[in-house]
Amino acid sequence: MTKILDDRYLEEWLAQEEPEDVLDPELPIVDPHHHLWDLRKITFQPHRDFLQKVYLTEEFANEILTSGHKITHTVFAQCAAFYRKEGPEELKAVGEVEFANGVAAMSASGLYGDTQICAGIFSYADLSLGKKVKSVLESLQMASPNFRGIRSPFPSDLNSEFLDGFKVLGEMRLTYDNYSPDYKRLPKLAELAAMNPEVTIIVNHLGGRIDLNEQAWRECLEKVSKQKNVFLKLGGAQQRVNDWEPTFHRNQRPRPISSDELCERLEKHYVQAIELFGIERCMFESNFPVDKECVSYRTIWNFFKKIAHNLKLSEVEKDQIFSGTAKSVYQL
Repeated sequence: MTKILDDRYLEEWLAQEEPEDVLDPELPIVDPHHHLWDLRKITFQPHRDFLQKVYLTEEFANEILTSGHKITHTVFAQCAAFYRKEGPEELKAVGEVEFANGVAAMSASGLYGDTQICAGIFSYADLSLGKKVKSVLESLQMASPNFRGIRSPFPSDLNSEFLDGFKVLGEMRLTYDNYSPDYKRLPKLAELAAMNPEVTIIVNHLGGRIDLNEQAWRECLEKVSKQKNVFLKLGGAQQRVNDWEPTFHRNQRPRPISSDELCERLEKHYVQAIELFGIERCMFESNFPVDKECVSYRTIWNFFKKIAHNLKLSEVEKDQIFSGTAKSVYQL
């Protein structure tokens, strides 16, 4: 497939990286959060600004194979890129699950390496439908045996319709991923978790953008960490949020950042998050190709491994945070 210019520029920028040696190459890793998409005809926010417009099975498999890390499984994350063009609005996300299921079948052939790509899938459903959302979730389940749950926003008032829909997730043993760039919404998510202890909730990307007020971010993250049905994805701190970019974004520097420099800038935030949630409720995530605008796939996992090393995690603890938590949460 012919790449558009934006993709080429990104690859040229990444090629200027000083290649790092792969750390602990035999450590099994589950990447619990990545996207696959074709955005060339999608112009609405937040998709239109991403440099990597085409990121499909071949692109991601090559990322894994050339990284040198032992990625055993991956989990596909909702991104709206393959929603159905026609049909009922509430069922359009079924197309995304059908697509990801096809990728899982391609991966199972072994032609793209040993990694089980899209071993887990989470998509979208409108929980404001209330109890009626059950038929939507059943359709998503029918689209793939790898379907595990959804990612969607939540209202500030936690109205009865939304709560009825959320309760269905628990009844069907489905997961709920959430990402809100504004970490100040985390206490409300904690309320939602307390009301629904049977639902496994996964906070994406360290709970939101943390550059503005580190202390406030930690306080909000601490509130949601007290709910034992809430898990945390450690990653995404590298991504662009609306008009804000980290200083190590592709638009801000001539060559990609190293894992050592990432440690200098970000490690303390990851350590604080791990201290709050504990190893058993944390999982490292690549958030590719979003974070690819800042760092290579090899380097991001080296960064995570350096955090584990600096924390002096045992082999058992490393297995838990790099694969065990994700396997348990997404039933891999």
